Amino acid sequence: MSGEVSFLKPSAVNPATSPALTDDLQANVHAKTVEVLSLLKAASNELSPITFANSFGAEDMVLSDIILKNQLPIEIFSLDTGRLPIETYDLIAKTEQHYQAKLNVFFPQAKSVEFYVKKHGINAFYESIELRKSCCHIRKVEPLQRALSGKKAWITGMRAAQATTRTSLPVREYDAGNKLEKFNPLSDWSESEVWAYIRLKDVPYNALHDQFYPSIGCAPCTRAITLGEDVRAGRWWWEDPINKECGLHVK
Repeated sequence: MSGEVSFLKPSAVNPATSPALTDDLQANVHAKTVEVLSLLKAASNELSPITFANSFGAEDMVLSDIILKNQLPIEIFSLDTGRLPIETYDLIAKTEQHYQAKLNVFFPQAKSVEFYVKKHGINAFYESIELRKSCCHIRKVEPLQRALSGKKAWITGMRAAQATTRTSLPVREYDAGNKLEKFNPLSDWSESEVWAYIRLKDVPYNALHDQFYPSIGCAPCTRAITLGEDVRAGRWWWEDPINKECGLHVK
């Protein structure tokens, strides 16, 4: 972004800017946490093995906290695209230390990355939607398919309010692309509720959230947002909002 942009904090991006922890907000978070825990317990009993995709955003840290503190039989994995921000790597290490747990990390196939870069260039994803989606497929979608291999269900931290592509997001759905059940336990959570949980439970979170990054992906494809912008405005900001998915959650 140009130096002329004023980085004013959005209304609810991090604990410092989110609404006060009123009794009503705390009650809502408590009630919804009970619902999520009940859902996760039922899902892990019904569909085993089950796994959770943690991209280390605020929502995913909420779910990680619930899963790890309650010792649920749910595997947690993450995708290292090779181009993550240093703050995300720091959070991976901090998460493992905080919860005394080891996370499974999947990487893209080196040959595929090498071929893409040699043919198109290191930052070719800026040139077209097709090249950006191809990069996402190599660095995210294919590793996800390996992560989900042999699983009966997977869990995400997606919320319906995050983007125009997610407005009708159900709590449970069948993922036809990956041929397994998919759960979105935080579908009806607000951003304020997510940050209230983080504050109440002292959950580790990505330091980029304090720099006005509500949604964090690969470093070259993520920027800070300004006051009034949509929470997903910083992801692939050069594209139309209807295209702003990497392929992990496209039906």
